[in-house]
Amino acid sequence: MPVSETPVIIGVGDIKNRTSNHKEPAVLIHEAILAAIKDTSAPDATALQSAIDSISVVKTWTWPYPDLPGLLASRLGVEPTYTFYSEHGGEKPARLFDEAAKRIARGENKLAVVAGGEALASLTACAAAGKLPPPGWTEPAESVESVFTPTGMDLGKNLGALHDLGTPIQVYPLYENAFRAHRGQSVKANHDESAKLYAEFSKIASQNEMSWFHGQYDDERKIGTVGKKNRMICSPYHRDPGCLVSNPNRRTTDPLLMNAFNTVNLAAACILTSTSHARALGIPEKKWIYPLSGAGASDAPLFWNRPNFHTSPCLSRTLDAALALAQTPVSDIDLFDIYACFPIVPKLAAQHLGLPMVGGEQSLTLLGD
Repeated sequence: MPVSETPVIIGVGDIKNRTSNHKEPAVLIHEAILAAIKDTSAPDATALQSAIDSISVVKTWTWPYPDLPGLLASRLGVEPTYTFYSEHGGEKPARLFDEAAKRIARGENKLAVVAGGEALASLTACAAAGKLPPPGWTEPAESVESVFTPTGMDLGKNLGALHDLGTPIQVYPLYENAFRAHRGQSVKANHDESAKLYAEFSKIASQNEMSWFHGQYDDERKIGTVGKKNRMICSPYHRDPGCLVSNPNRRTTDPLLMNAFNTVNLAAACILTSTSHARALGIPEKKWIYPLSGAGASDAPLFWNRPNFHTSPCLSRTLDAALALAQTPVSDIDLFDIYACFPIVPKLAAQHLGLPMVGGEQSLTLLGD
């Protein structure tokens, strides 16, 4: 008879490195895992660490590792039966988390780690100083120049590349403009809406001590004003010139305004186990968080094959499936955190869930931008 366990989150860890010590992603992620272990309040942290039998890592843009999960396992002193290194993608943390919870439920793993991190701020600083590869970093699996490409797609074999369309910053604006036109919204109204949405995100981020921009708030006017530090990169979005990793000599100190900012040194880790194993490890029940459900789908990978640009069937179906599996209506949810590099995604999610895109009583984010 198949084993059926109940998965729970027992610990989380966040790391932010704003020092001049240019730590590589593997170091930051390792520190995040250790922080997550400490967060469990386990009476024997060593026993908990040695019980790790699954390590899933979101692929980092920063550095081409030959085997990042294996490297982390070695640093932790464990020999997991399951390791996985994902492709790039904003949905990957949630996907890896969901898959880890399923393995716990099926009894395939006892204690799973899901983690990820970037050190693009350090990499950019080292590149500007002519120190590539950065001193002391793990030997790369390929040329370090590969980290400066804005997409993992082979645009040379992609029809979109013939029309200079292929990177996310070229494609997501198509969806934003289509969504605007479908709603009969003016360009200015759409612009103001995006600025207000990300101003709300920025306010929350400014209050989150683990945010890269903790203590720094960009209001709607600043985000919506095009200027030297907030140039247009692809209508209707603006971007700070300092975030372009493709040019390592650019400044990295100014905030990213209407898109997510990737020039950071951040890492996070989450630890899952079963209720029975959590009890055996002595984890206090007040530390247990039960994941109720998870779901995922994919839109057509080639954007020109999508039926239209103003909807995302996969996003809608994923939200519906997750709610149905959890047997929970939207009205019962108190907290939302809808991540995206571009404003269009939280807008589409909010519309489908029947939530205000801006100015609602419930924020669309817990962490900020």
